[in-house]
Amino acid sequence: MEVVLLHGLLLFLSLAALLLYRHNATFHYFCKVAFFNCWIVAMATLLCPVAALRGRSVKNMKLLRAAILPLKHLYGIKIQVWGSEHLNIKEPYVIVCNHQASLDLMGMVEVMPDGCVPIAKKELMYMGIVGWACWLSGIIFIDRQRREDAIDVISQTARTLRRDNLRVFIFPEGTRNQDRSMLPFKRGAFHLAVQAQVPIFPIVISPYWDFFSSKDKKFTSGTCTIRVLPKVETRGLSPKDVPELTETVQQAMVDVFTEMSADCCGDQRAEQPLLPRRAGTGAGRGTGSQRWQEDTTRTCN
Repeated sequence: MEVVLLHGLLLFLSLAALLLYRHNATFHYFCKVAFFNCWIVAMATLLCPVAALRGRSVKNMKLLRAAILPLKHLYGIKIQVWGSEHLNIKEPYVIVCNHQASLDLMGMVEVMPDGCVPIAKKELMYMGIVGWACWLSGIIFIDRQRREDAIDVISQTARTLRRDNLRVFIFPEGTRNQDRSMLPFKRGAFHLAVQAQVPIFPIVISPYWDFFSSKDKKFTSGTCTIRVLPKVETRGLSPKDVPELTETVQQAMVDVFTEMSADCCGDQRAEQPLLPRRAGTGAGRGTGSQRWQEDTTRTCN
């Protein structure tokens, strides 16, 4: 009798969960977020033993990318990439990208070239099996609370970039942001590029508003567009040029994000504060949004 009641209860709970998943947006959201996190933990658990045989290496990033790539299919998210050909150069470089949510991981692995590693906050390293998988994959950790340590990591990375012909992926906003404007950029990525004298490639991920919102607890299927902008040269620049370089790159990304927001929402133009323009240096020439459209080619997955 107890077994029958237990089976009945399990069946009832399963049916209730299925109904909630289909008809309750909030429950649907939390289920998908939980699955996302469980997938990351499960893939990290499988990846670590294999990666450990090779030791800490940037080559292990291929395993991490392969583990995350299937998520877009599982969630029904179509990712369109424009301008990926800009990244097809052999020299080292720095990628800067806007940061909206954990879903950015899917966009990151979609465009990330071989020999590229992200720079992440140090706290990630202490997240159990996930942190170990990240460390084995060569991800560079930075302590944002200790400025001197952060500067030291930037200097070491600048030396490593050219020596090992690495590419580095950075979210310069420093934290997730789902607002209609980008947060002020931190200058670490730009100091890194200037110290190493390598180009910067800005990347803009379109807003997720039509299918994902942590505030509104919405998570459905949809389309995400990623634009890879032409490179911004830093050769010949010095640390004193970093503030203007940062501002120039952010303004270009804001312009593109504004256009993508208008396309996403069907508005003429998203309400978004623009950064003040300055007379550009050589690093900022030709970074207007029209040039992005002229120089980019669309690749659909």
